[in-house]
Amino acid sequence: LNKDTGFNLDNYFEVITHEFKLYGREVLISKKNKTTNTHIESAFLKDTTEILNIEFQTEQNIKIKIEVDKDPPMLFQTEYKLLLLPFSFMTRCFTLPCLFAGKMHALLFRNWKSRVKGRDWYDMEWYIRNNTPVDFLHLKDRALQSGYSNEHEFTIEVCKALMKDKINNTNIQHVIDDVKPFLKNPSEIEIWSKDYFLQLTEMIKYQK
Repeated sequence: LNKDTGFNLDNYFEVITHEFKLYGREVLISKKNKTTNTHIESAFLKDTTEILNIEFQTEQNIKIKIEVDKDPPMLFQTEYKLLLLPFSFMTRCFTLPCLFAGKMHALLFRNWKSRVKGRDWYDMEWYIRNNTPVDFLHLKDRALQSGYSNEHEFTIEVCKALMKDKINNTNIQHVIDDVKPFLKNPSEIEIWSKDYFLQLTEMIKYQK
């Protein structure tokens, strides 16, 4: 919720281990040290990001990765959600418009070089289909923190132009190939094309 350069994930190891033991699970917790290569591949893992891996065994080995940004972009909104399992508790989450802002930021500024992440495009379609607006103030704050330095101010019109440019310079077949293995019904993305995403972009709503 705030910038905290002194935040340390190690302080949570004991309570995480304890909670898993209550449900009969022994866990292995490890802290990942970032390298220059990791920073590039993960795109948005900044020097202020701490990474924690939690592994435990069920029918298969399960790994949970937790990333904590100690210097997050601000101007975001949160809400409380009730979960009932493994017991009733409230958890604080980004609102959907702020999550959509994060997804838009990933689409516009993630540097995958020759690779694409089809799941980002699938998620963008999901937000639009569910009539979720983009929290533009949070998107702008993310853009400025990640180095947007164009001569033009980052406005909604600039954002739209950047998105269209991204679509026109992306191999949509690579997008399809990346996301297809995760779909139960791959035929749902047969309509995907540059023109499809250009028209989809015009349907995005922006919340100021």
